[in-house]
Amino acid sequence: MAVRKWLDRSQVLAGAPGARAVDVSAAEWRQAALDLAASGARLHALWTESRERTTVRASYLGDGFLLLVTLALHAAETTYPNLSDLFPAANRMQRAAADLTGVRAQDTDTRPWLRHAAWPADYFPLASGGAEVPRGGELRSDDYAFVRVTGDGVHEIPVGPVHAGIIEPGHFRFSVVGEKVLRLEERLGYVHKGIEQLFLRLPLIAGQRLAARISGDSAVAYSWAYCQALEGLAASTIPVRAAYLRALALEAERIANHLGDLGALGNDAGFAFGLAQLSRLKELWLRATQKALGSRYLLDFVVPGGVAVDAGREAVEELAACARAVDAEVKVVRDIFDEHAGVRDRFVGTGIVTSDLATRLGLVGLAARASGVARDLRVDLPSEPYARLGARKIVRTEGDVAARVAVRFDELTESARLVTSIAADLPSGSVRTDIVTPPAGTTAIGAVEGWRGPVLVALTAGEDGSISRCHPHDPSWQNWPALEHAIIGNIVPDFPLINKSFNLSYSGHDL
Repeated sequence: MAVRKWLDRSQVLAGAPGARAVDVSAAEWRQAALDLAASGARLHALWTESRERTTVRASYLGDGFLLLVTLALHAAETTYPNLSDLFPAANRMQRAAADLTGVRAQDTDTRPWLRHAAWPADYFPLASGGAEVPRGGELRSDDYAFVRVTGDGVHEIPVGPVHAGIIEPGHFRFSVVGEKVLRLEERLGYVHKGIEQLFLRLPLIAGQRLAARISGDSAVAYSWAYCQALEGLAASTIPVRAAYLRALALEAERIANHLGDLGALGNDAGFAFGLAQLSRLKELWLRATQKALGSRYLLDFVVPGGVAVDAGREAVEELAACARAVDAEVKVVRDIFDEHAGVRDRFVGTGIVTSDLATRLGLVGLAARASGVARDLRVDLPSEPYARLGARKIVRTEGDVAARVAVRFDELTESARLVTSIAADLPSGSVRTDIVTPPAGTTAIGAVEGWRGPVLVALTAGEDGSISRCHPHDPSWQNWPALEHAIIGNIVPDFPLINKSFNLSYSGHDL
């Protein structure tokens, strides 16, 4: 297999299980991508760095490995070979990288992705050396070139970026005939928060607090991925009890999000009973989480070297009992969903992403598993203690809203089982170990399967415990483009339902 030569050349990379790294030349950058694509690997993340030497990095997830490929450009070079024809998700990643560092892929799509005319076109936040945005002068609209659909009866419906709900901004441009959608084009990134620049102002030992707030619904996944990378840099092994408590927190986060989404999906199908019951159960779960782990939403639970607070055996057992009770009630609600003709009519056959399309687009997480793509880092590249817990992949093949709902129901049950298993086998011992300052210039990757999909954090240490570069990656980067395909052929009123069945992160996408 051609991919073997890249793995044979690679070195072990600190951080995530199975992580490796290889440096390539400009000529090899695309060949490596071709070989990895042929092996079934998918592009996980792509970003650029502009410091003493400009580099391009791409991480790939394959069978049993995570490979970081690095291309160092020569001093005069500002472009690199395009990968978007091999991995469609690369398009937006490459455009975002160009907005942030000025390093561009050799691609025909040169439209900005993050900038939105919020700063001058010749200013690059991550290549500015900390310089502020130039003052003065008028920032005009960049007149973004949406793809136009023409023909008899075709018209456009613009939605957003400001929405009626309390959500972050995103623009959706529908091309329709009647109510049938011919095309959807998204534009995101309206609230550029400067996350990657903010990391540079923090010490390594405190970066997990910012990581946890990149996308608040995935706080445990992000902070664990950050800490996994940092602990890899420091060659530190966390206590076994801390690893179990991290897994407990991650599954608690998964349960809370699935409860909320399932209720919202019922409501979008006109079934308010589902929203009421699942919202009630989510509130019960959040209260139990706070009692056991110290907070309803675990933004500061995972810390370098372990976890911030211990949890008593009685509290953990009560959390497990709550998980079982919630799961039992959810099964009743699921039966009602399944028997309700109106809900079935809205769910079944709506927003289909076929297995072939999911593979070609590089779909990840629960949305991918609902389309037959059986990948889950908890099983494929398990961090401790998941290898011991024996997590199970939940997979459907239909690829519609009903399948994504079914995956959520089944994953909630599996998470309740894992919480119970953790409570029964929680080892004794400490929950935190000290972290030494890692050598400057070293890089590690953290990768954790959050409730939405695989979260990645690539971390490079700076001098005296500072952060030289931190690139976080949300699974929504892969899955937002799939939503554009899922809506085709459906009617406009089904978009909120299809959108919620993915429930992708604006904030995790808007760095």
